[in-house]
Amino acid sequence: MMPFQFEQLQTLTTLLEEGTFEKTALRLHITASAVSQRIKAMEQAASQILVERTTPVTLTAAGTVVVRYARQVQLLDEDTRRELHAGGSGDSGEQTTTIALAVNADSLATWFLESIAEVSVSHKLVFDLHRDDQEHTTTLLRSGTVLAAVTSTPEPVQGCTSERLGIMQYRAVCSPAFARRWMIGPDTLDRLGRSPMVNFDRKDELQRTFLATHSNDVPPTHFVPTSADFARSLLLGFGWGLLPEQQCGADLKQGRLIELDPDHPVDVVLYWQRWNLKSALLDAVTDAVRAGTAANLH
Repeated sequence: MMPFQFEQLQTLTTLLEEGTFEKTALRLHITASAVSQRIKAMEQAASQILVERTTPVTLTAAGTVVVRYARQVQLLDEDTRRELHAGGSGDSGEQTTTIALAVNADSLATWFLESIAEVSVSHKLVFDLHRDDQEHTTTLLRSGTVLAAVTSTPEPVQGCTSERLGIMQYRAVCSPAFARRWMIGPDTLDRLGRSPMVNFDRKDELQRTFLATHSNDVPPTHFVPTSADFARSLLLGFGWGLLPEQQCGADLKQGRLIELDPDHPVDVVLYWQRWNLKSALLDAVTDAVRAGTAANLH
């Protein structure tokens, strides 16, 4: 049995979400001193420091372990509360449950929100969505920040399960004006390394991986860190880049974009990793994500 009270676990997870003792105090309607006392009591019980007093706060390795435990306790508490209400009045009132998930930007911009919209209403869920590159979302799962993640990593994080969702297919595209200006196309892909490229952020390896098959040059690079604006920057002729089929299909048909390498789309396999615990709420979210990917991924 872990030596922590429920209110202490709630305080720790809230502190991680809010980042400071003062913001945590406001959200929990207690004083910052009370927040500090709860955290210190947990550290004394664990005989280890759980939280680095930085701004925002960061977890130690021990703190990460306790946060994962806290998230599981909170989720199981919600499941139990709902089961009890269902067996009694049949209505758990207007109280909602927050589910933290990690998802990559392109999934968020194309299929993910539509997939979870219905379950949000039917199960009275509030989603705390964390956006990160698909190669890095498991970091949030490992730290206990989220309960599940869309990721390109097939190997399950310790304590989690992993299942294949499908393939998100990307196309290398640019505007017709950009192609004329830089004289690039399906027959001149070796020139891509000298043509301006658009990257989402510095974690984004998709364009660089594609480029490596055609050129060893390092092109001038724009960074546009939102999915919608990334697509818009390509339409406006800032550079070339890779877009999911769902984002570029209509523009390709209407001639606003051209495809640079139509015979070689880039496939990114996506996986759903979630904590390996019995939870009706997490099961419902997982079912919704499965249904969404069946309709939208290859």
